[in-house]
Amino acid sequence: MFTINELRDLRDNAIMEKKESGLRQFVRRHQKYGPVLFFIGGFIWDSLTLGRIDRLYDRTILCSYLVCLTACLYVFNLADDGKWKNTWLERYLDYLPLAIQFFLGGLSSAFVVYFSRSVSLSKTVAFFVILVFLLFANELFKHRISNKYLQFGAYFFVSFTFFAFFIPVLIRQMNTTVFMVSGVVSLAITLALIITIYVVSPSTRADIHLGKMLAIIASIYVFINLFYYFNLIPPVPLALDTGVAAYRVERDNDRYFVSYEKDEWYKFWRNNRFNYIYKPGEEVFVFSSIFAPTHLEKSVAHLWKWFSPHTRQWEEIEKIEYEITGGRDDGYRGYTYKNNMMEGDWRVEVITAEGLVLGVIDFHIHVDSTGVPRQLTRQAF
Repeated sequence: MFTINELRDLRDNAIMEKKESGLRQFVRRHQKYGPVLFFIGGFIWDSLTLGRIDRLYDRTILCSYLVCLTACLYVFNLADDGKWKNTWLERYLDYLPLAIQFFLGGLSSAFVVYFSRSVSLSKTVAFFVILVFLLFANELFKHRISNKYLQFGAYFFVSFTFFAFFIPVLIRQMNTTVFMVSGVVSLAITLALIITIYVVSPSTRADIHLGKMLAIIASIYVFINLFYYFNLIPPVPLALDTGVAAYRVERDNDRYFVSYEKDEWYKFWRNNRFNYIYKPGEEVFVFSSIFAPTHLEKSVAHLWKWFSPHTRQWEEIEKIEYEITGGRDDGYRGYTYKNNMMEGDWRVEVITAEGLVLGVIDFHIHVDSTGVPRQLTRQAF
């Protein structure tokens, strides 16, 4: 015989099992789309919540994502071996693919969130393409997220990008050596995870060839380093917030007032290209603001280039260097200027001391000595 309290407990447990069973059935019924939706969910969540990589909240969230992703991959890959049978983890195994995709989406989006505000989208578009591939990669593989090559390849990619901007924040330095160290750290963690799972999981040994898996990881490592070498990855964790070709730059206390010619609103496709009506003898200014984490100091430069109509190539005219210090929300502000300008297309590349491009400011010089009034916009930074 059962007491009233025991009967209530049995009823409550039955209700909970029914609800859980219904949720599990729903997940299984929509498992084809669930991981993709959770990847997008992680991406959108970070886009709405992350702001600065040197903020404690951001660092805590991203570290938690990487730790949780590592733990989920370990548990998920040992599930086929019956490792979690008759344990509390058994009832949650159906949700692991969703959790893996959420954390992958969160970590993948972090790189885009911190650097999409750069005025040089062309320098980050390659990573957008890779992220889109990650988003739809599940449909390209027969076994979707259960494909272990895809799992560990995606894990290494997001961990590499994570450490590439996380380590410079911690040590308050950024250069090529730090980037290489970040790659080695992520490589060591990824290999440790793969080898650990491979050793303790018979099903993993049956599913993958260890040599092939290591070759894939090595290829991704080389691939990302090539992207960095050819300036296809922004020099993390710096980012160019603003770049303007201006007629005047004036400083009043802690504010910079920048006067420039702005296109009509309907010429939105030219927002990053400025027109400049130049009077001989005047000075042409280029203003920029560069985000850098707190206490990080770095040498940057404005590299002035002119497109020669004779050689059909960009010719370097002058490189003007200055120092920046991180910590300001809207970036460290600075400007350079030149006179005796030639008519035609110009660009100023904002670069680091290592020559990595933060962004490009394009403008066209029209030589005009008639004194035609200009329609200028004056903006405070």
